[in-house]
Amino acid sequence: MTTLILTVAGSDRPGLVSAVADVVDTHGGNWENSQLAELAGVFAGVIQVSVTPEREGDLTSALRALDGLLTVAVHAGSDAAAAAARPISLQVLGNDRPGIVREISGVMQAHGVSIEKIGTETKDAAMAGGRLFEASVTAEVPASADLDALRADLERLTSELQVDITLT
Repeated sequence: MTTLILTVAGSDRPGLVSAVADVVDTHGGNWENSQLAELAGVFAGVIQVSVTPEREGDLTSALRALDGLLTVAVHAGSDAAAAAARPISLQVLGNDRPGIVREISGVMQAHGVSIEKIGTETKDAAMAGGRLFEASVTAEVPASADLDALRADLERLTSELQVDITLT
């Protein structure tokens, strides 16, 4: 089987998931994993699909024919085995301001940490006014990385960004 990664985006309306699922099924594909969401009126997501190599071209063409309803990009997946790594999770909470994701992801990149999944949200801070920023990160730390140095660099950010960062 060939693994394809689909990125989809379009104006939110009923039937978008169904349209993609119909094309995948009609062309012998298997919908395996996905992350889909509506953000500011736009439906967007990433979908992992498997299909036989013989049907890959037809599936790709049919997905691209959804243009006008959704913009679909098709990427070849990889079966490359990941190097030995330790899983970590990171929780971030604080007053919203520009640069939080850039600063935290920069520290993680400097330590060779690969972000596997990140979810962010801003919401009204009912008691204090303003906006709160929350993030949840799942990542892989290479076995060769210095976890104490990563923790120290993240702790430095807590005071610079005025956020709470919990690393587990």
